[in-house]
Amino acid sequence: MQRRDFLKLTGGVLTGSVLTSQVLQAGALTPMGGEVAEKHITAYIVDPKNGDYQAYIRRDNMPLTVYRAGVHQKYPYFYPVAGPKSGISLTSESSQPWPHHRSLFFGLDRVNGGNYWQDVIARGQIVSQKVKLGNVTETSAEIIDRCLWSQPGQDPIMEDQRLFTLTSLENGDYLMDAEITMKSLVDVTVAKTNHGLFGVRVAHDISPVGGGNLLNSEGKAGEQATYGQPARWMTFYGKRANTDITEGIAVLTHPKFPDTEKFPTFKDCPWFTRDYGNCSPMPMNFFDQPLVLPQGESISLKYRVVAYAGMPKDAGLDRHWEDFSEK
Repeated sequence: MQRRDFLKLTGGVLTGSVLTSQVLQAGALTPMGGEVAEKHITAYIVDPKNGDYQAYIRRDNMPLTVYRAGVHQKYPYFYPVAGPKSGISLTSESSQPWPHHRSLFFGLDRVNGGNYWQDVIARGQIVSQKVKLGNVTETSAEIIDRCLWSQPGQDPIMEDQRLFTLTSLENGDYLMDAEITMKSLVDVTVAKTNHGLFGVRVAHDISPVGGGNLLNSEGKAGEQATYGQPARWMTFYGKRANTDITEGIAVLTHPKFPDTEKFPTFKDCPWFTRDYGNCSPMPMNFFDQPLVLPQGESISLKYRVVAYAGMPKDAGLDRHWEDFSEK
């Protein structure tokens, strides 16, 4: 393959096209050493010689997701998040409108005047300190990370510890559980903002503006009905472009995280939703008083992502929420 042609293909990775699986399947980014292609979950980390950690998770030697955590990035994120049947990413790495969204990500705006969600790195950056693999089995894999929140040239104001656990299901669907604990290193104030916490930006074809659907656990559909409303889960789904395959991605909240007695603004947490394909469960856009984290204070959050084939009713999202809520 000509270098110019390869760069065109890898450009597809950055725009959320179906070329993602083609690039990875072609072997351009496979592990060194000639390992045998296994017919189950495998995980590995690309040698981070330049500080750009990338943790790959495959199933049956096909890519499911990559955790991308480079020193040049605004924040770490997952991309692609492959459809379990099509192999096409359910998320968009960057697309209009608001191309700062990065697939499946975690960040926050208006933190001590900084921006750890969008804008230039000088406004704020979440930097991975070292990505590691935890337990890896034939059906699951763990990714562990520690990140510092700071503006370049200044001391960090927060740190977070992250554990992501991907689990392959017998029907081909898969789960990704996220456990994130944020700790303030100085007194931290988070002002009212519509940019907050665990977010997903889905591929255009499963967003309402692209012909897909947005639905919550209460049976409400679309941005107008779901925006600002509490829900156990939110899902985007639809027929994948140029296929007859229907797939979706859902984000589930946990009823015990964070501790709502300690952080009452998270009680009956409302969702931020957009028909163009963005959603996040977070109260920051809806509270009256800033969120204050005194130095040394911690807040623990838990989310579950379900990548599924078929309709939401086929995915058993209520069952997944009940199972997750007991963990």
